[in-house]
Amino acid sequence: MTLGLFLDIGSTYTKGRVVELERGELVASAKAYTTVETDVTLGINDCLLELSRQGIKEKYDIKLASSSAAGGLRMVAVGLVRDLTTEAAKKAALTAGARVEKTYSYELTPEDLDEILALNPDIILLAGGTDGGNKKYLLENAKKLSRLKIKGTILVAGNRSAATEVAGILEGKVDFRIAPNVLPDLNTLNIEPVQNLIRQIFLEKIVEAKGLKKAEKIVDKVMMPTPLAVLKGAELLAQKIGELILIDVGGATTDVHSVAKGLPTSSGVSLKGLPEPYAKRTVEGDLGLRRTVKNVVEYGQEEFYNSGITSEQLNGYLEKIYRNPTYLPQTPREKEIEKALTRICVKTAMNRHAGRLEEIWTPAGKSFVQYGKDLTGVEALVGTGGPLVYAEEPEKVLAAGFFEENSPHILKPKKPELYLDTEYVLFAAGLLAENNREAGLKLLNSVKKL
Repeated sequence: MTLGLFLDIGSTYTKGRVVELERGELVASAKAYTTVETDVTLGINDCLLELSRQGIKEKYDIKLASSSAAGGLRMVAVGLVRDLTTEAAKKAALTAGARVEKTYSYELTPEDLDEILALNPDIILLAGGTDGGNKKYLLENAKKLSRLKIKGTILVAGNRSAATEVAGILEGKVDFRIAPNVLPDLNTLNIEPVQNLIRQIFLEKIVEAKGLKKAEKIVDKVMMPTPLAVLKGAELLAQKIGELILIDVGGATTDVHSVAKGLPTSSGVSLKGLPEPYAKRTVEGDLGLRRTVKNVVEYGQEEFYNSGITSEQLNGYLEKIYRNPTYLPQTPREKEIEKALTRICVKTAMNRHAGRLEEIWTPAGKSFVQYGKDLTGVEALVGTGGPLVYAEEPEKVLAAGFFEENSPHILKPKKPELYLDTEYVLFAAGLLAENNREAGLKLLNSVKKL
């Protein structure tokens, strides 16, 4: 039997999955508390000990890991126009698995620079201008950033006409890399080269800086940020079941991934705005079931009313999770509250991720403009993350992300099949696909259709 070990070194837990590589079959799972603050190998060894208790005694042929520990991959994005180069930089960072702390547009102010220093990001993605276009702000921002005592790396992905000058400004002052322009023209989003460099920086610098290098005493390599591994797993799953949307509800954020072209499905609709990546990720930092639950409550009053949940019942449950964020619902009413909170996260995150239609009038009459992706025809909606996996009625929770007749301008899926990543294998499939795509595809048989 040939076995592969796949670890997700998360902020709270280190999760292990053992896969039989020839059959692509999940044979064991374990988790232990992450110990990156002291020695990351302690938590990994605890996880391995748990696997050995399950009878996993054989040696592993491959041992790979992803990580979102120690704050994950933290970035800020700097661009020229907010809806163009700044947005393009943000899309590139998110699809590379980063957590985008802040975005900035036009010339950086003294207050912006102070904030960037305080945020202390791992990578500053510096964009600005289409190729052959505006160079002024890119050069000015490079000069200002070169004077800061930056610990992270500046990744330049702006107007190629300014690349040599920017390199001259930054040389000898900060660690920097030059990538092709993330927005070479207004109709082209060039994300992949930036993603590759972000991953290279992650492997070369960030793994060591966050204390993760010690993990490579046990595993072959910490390959990538966990959100990127999940996105790669979602891309692989789309090859099996068709275009999909993946929703991951957690304690602090709700992530949505769409693997779909998202082109207009109705006649008379024209596209506007930046092109969308086929594999797109958005992160909602105000939608979590523990750390940011106050926002969720604020957004979802109608959901509580429709579920018959009173203010007293809601506040009683909130008090418990404020005191102990690891608390899980015990009574039928508490489970109903947790389900309502999760539905609010799903609905709100989907509303933000999906594209929108805007009605306009022209001399020829009424027509429509589409911003973002049209997801109405997407064939599959996949849930992952504890709140969805352990929900008593996950299909009803996921249904909160469906198209709504009373909001037809929000282009959410109409009749998707529902799936659940009950064994939490998407990250492992994403890692496995780097070396053995066929085994990765087989492993995704663990994703259950509801």
